[in-house]
Amino acid sequence: MLNYQRYRKNPVVDYPEREWPNKEIMKAPIWCSVDLRDGNQALIDPMVVHEKIEFFNYLIKLGFKEIEIGFPAASQIEFDFLRQLVDRRLIPDDVVVQVLTQCREELLDRTFESIAGCKQAVVHIYNSTSTLQRDVVFGMNRDQITNIAVEGTKMVKERAKDFPGKIILEYSPESFTGTELDYALEICTAVQETWGPTKEEPMIINLPSTVEMNTPNVYADQIEWMNKHFKNRESIILSVHPHNDRGTGVASAELALLAGADRVEGTLFGNGERTGNVDILNIAYNMFSQGIDPGLRIEHINESIEIYERCCKLPIHPRHPYAGKMVFTAFSGSHQDAINKGIKAMKERNSEIWQVPYLPIDPADIGKEYEPIVRINSQSGKGGVAFIMDTYFGFKLPKGMHKEFANVIQKISEEQGEVSPDQIMESFRGEYLNRKEPIHFRKLRVDDLSDETKSEFDTKVVVTYTDHGEQKTFEAVGNGPIDAAKRGLQEELSVDIKILDYEEHALQSGSNSQAAAYIHLLDVDSGRVTYGVGVSSNITRASVRAIFSAINRLELG
Repeated sequence: MLNYQRYRKNPVVDYPEREWPNKEIMKAPIWCSVDLRDGNQALIDPMVVHEKIEFFNYLIKLGFKEIEIGFPAASQIEFDFLRQLVDRRLIPDDVVVQVLTQCREELLDRTFESIAGCKQAVVHIYNSTSTLQRDVVFGMNRDQITNIAVEGTKMVKERAKDFPGKIILEYSPESFTGTELDYALEICTAVQETWGPTKEEPMIINLPSTVEMNTPNVYADQIEWMNKHFKNRESIILSVHPHNDRGTGVASAELALLAGADRVEGTLFGNGERTGNVDILNIAYNMFSQGIDPGLRIEHINESIEIYERCCKLPIHPRHPYAGKMVFTAFSGSHQDAINKGIKAMKERNSEIWQVPYLPIDPADIGKEYEPIVRINSQSGKGGVAFIMDTYFGFKLPKGMHKEFANVIQKISEEQGEVSPDQIMESFRGEYLNRKEPIHFRKLRVDDLSDETKSEFDTKVVVTYTDHGEQKTFEAVGNGPIDAAKRGLQEELSVDIKILDYEEHALQSGSNSQAAAYIHLLDVDSGRVTYGVGVSSNITRASVRAIFSAINRLELG
């Protein structure tokens, strides 16, 4: 039996005056990438210096203005990386680098040595404050834990006085989500009062969900409570650093923004310890999908994926939001049909607003292609096959033809699984365009009889074709070339056929344009019906080919 009795509910906040549920996200927060520190330390094979430099440059390209680049006092490779950034002048003037350190003299000395030459830097200090860690890790009471934070702040302040650039202090009560709110406020206020921030020179107080311990609404309550109880709130940039232990890191971050957070620390695609940090790109694309400027240049997601997978040596899951190879696909027949109709409606209405069922954004807007939107397997329906034929190959199948051709593709998919667009087109050629036996259309001449006879028919056709390889010709008259050709074939083949429907459209524009014609044909004697398709640069010739195609499909020749 699952031993759930070993676990206890984490406490929630008694906070009935919460206001965040009635708010909306209206703008992007300050973004801080921690890919090069928190993300990098969680890699099986951490990045080497040249990879970190490439990743740093890419974060700048994306538009990050704050980047935590490492724990330079913890390892030589991180120290050397920072020195390369400074010495090679790779840090733009409008970008602030952030370094993490514990509150110890020797670590702070090494940290300030690493940032020498930076015009501005965030020095990020932290110590764990949760009831559990105070008990089992440190064996300290509240006052002792507070003293660590205060003394660390004093040490940073002392070193900042002689630093030629600008130092911004960031303080994190690590394991904030497991810390009593009154104590979290107490220790943050002690740091704030020691540092002395102002509205013009604020400090960052970062409230991390170091371990995600409860539902996102509880985190939002914690953030809002702190936000409302800070002294001199205008002197504080309120930051959050959510992890994803419960799988709700994105929701926690978004609700925290509703609760008053100004800044979000996270990583590309959510890389980080255990289940990872919050996925900044996920939040940014969520904002984008709601018509909000995300404040990052995220139009080319495939480029982000390529650099991330190469530098981090981690794959993107095929179902990862926005980035996965399969997130803009639909296997379900009803989904495919809805996508097809949604895109068609947008085109017909010339709408500038994206509204397509099952597709929250246009894949093309983030550098994806329409290609993977519909994938055909045994669960697909007629709409998906029609969408492929239209989107890939320009054949706008008549609605009545959707099921007929979808049944052909479904038989293939039941045998082999997914069917590629090229296979679908190959089947279409075999079933319709190249259906040339037993009768094969060869040549057509059309004569206008309207001025030459008082007959009820105004068109004569001369059709040359082969019947089981033998060349034959017939003449026939009718109300237009399609009717005349049908009447002639009835006579030649001794069949009773009726055209139920006819559609045509251009396949491409320009001097080499071709047309597609679709004939829905009934064999009156048997009651069987089918479609035939013809393609030609001449629409009349395409229509006659479609009649021959349908007759061959009905096996009337």
